Amino acid sequence: MSNNDIENSESQPVNPAASSSSTAAAGSTNGGAASGADNKGGWERDVLEKLALFAVREQRARRRWSNFFKIAGLAVFVFVIWTAFNYNWSDSDPVGTHTALVEISGTIEAEGRGSAAAVIPALDKAFAADDSVGVILKINSPGGSPVQAGMINDEIVRLRKAYPKKPLYVVVEEMCASGGYYIAAAADKIYVNKASIVGSIGVLMDGFGFTGLMEKVGVERRLLTAGENKGFLDPFSAQNPKQKEYAQQMLNEIHQQFIDVVRRGRGQRLKETPDTFSGLFWTGSKAIEMGLADDYGTVDSVARDVLKAEDLVDYTQTEGLPERVLKKFGVAMGTGVTQSLLNSGIVSLR
Repeated sequence: MSNNDIENSESQPVNPAASSSSTAAAGSTNGGAASGADNKGGWERDVLEKLALFAVREQRARRRWSNFFKIAGLAVFVFVIWTAFNYNWSDSDPVGTHTALVEISGTIEAEGRGSAAAVIPALDKAFAADDSVGVILKINSPGGSPVQAGMINDEIVRLRKAYPKKPLYVVVEEMCASGGYYIAAAADKIYVNKASIVGSIGVLMDGFGFTGLMEKVGVERRLLTAGENKGFLDPFSAQNPKQKEYAQQMLNEIHQQFIDVVRRGRGQRLKETPDTFSGLFWTGSKAIEMGLADDYGTVDSVARDVLKAEDLVDYTQTEGLPERVLKKFGVAMGTGVTQSLLNSGIVSLR
């Protein structure tokens, strides 16, 4: 650049307003662009936040409804199972004549389906039903408590007198022994299968003695009693001959009660031998020969051919769902084992 050009440029006046205006315009242009970008970014962010919040709410709602339907489904399932386990046909009104059925299954004891508290009400309903022509008592039992068996036997005798036109027949499937036969002896007739186990007319008292074991391991038994025989047949003490003799007399007395019940129930049909009341048991076919049973038959055949009413209505009292669940998981078994250990020496018809 020449000196003249420099001089000319220096000689031209500078317009401050124009300079400021151009600067402001540039700033305005840049600021507007930034502000637009910020507005656009804020709008998108709001939309994304709303979408995310909606998705979270929708997920929570789905989870709540899913939990609701799961709980409702579980409640319905439990109700159906409870109804199935606890429904009792005897509570319904049977149509027409029918044969009433009561079942004794398992050990005869103070609790459970073989107890007098469960069997007697079922028998009462079966006999009292207007349309029942007779009662079948199905027994599958190895025996049990002589008290419970005696109570049921007495009730059968009473019901047969109160309803003389309604017979009671016992049907044995697998086993009818000891306390089970104590009950069966009160029936009008006893029907068996040729391979059924019948009999065992006897009484026992069992327990354990730990005195020898205690001596070996150095355990001393310290038993204090007020009363000479309060520690009767204590399993941790030596056996007392006097107490043993007393227990045997008691067993003989209960055994004689059992014999009297069988003789009274079977009457002239009973063909006594030296083994009849010895505690032995026999097959169904042999039991018929000995007069301990009358004929072959099943629940269906007796209802159809003997009572002439093949429609069966079960009056058996069933256990509720809680008891079944507890037994399923072994709680009842554990309780029974504990009870047996605590009550060793209890008298039993087994």
